[in-house]
Amino acid sequence: MLSNYLSSIDGVSVYPLFSLFIFIPFFIVVTVWVFKLDKKFLNYMGEMPLNDSTESVEDRKTTL
Repeated sequence: MLSNYLSSIDGVSVYPLFSLFIFIPFFIVVTVWVFKLDKKFLNYMGEMPLNDSTESVEDRKTTL
């Protein structure tokens, strides 16, 4: 039923390509960003749910 509606739209084949061209650069940028993150910051954020202490932002900056 959905394919009947999509086949009646002119130029519908452009949408999958457009989505792909948006997804690929976004995926590459996020991957590069993740690999460039500071390892100390990642460890701090990973251990945060396990810590019961409430640390302020200023305290965190001095420990990193």
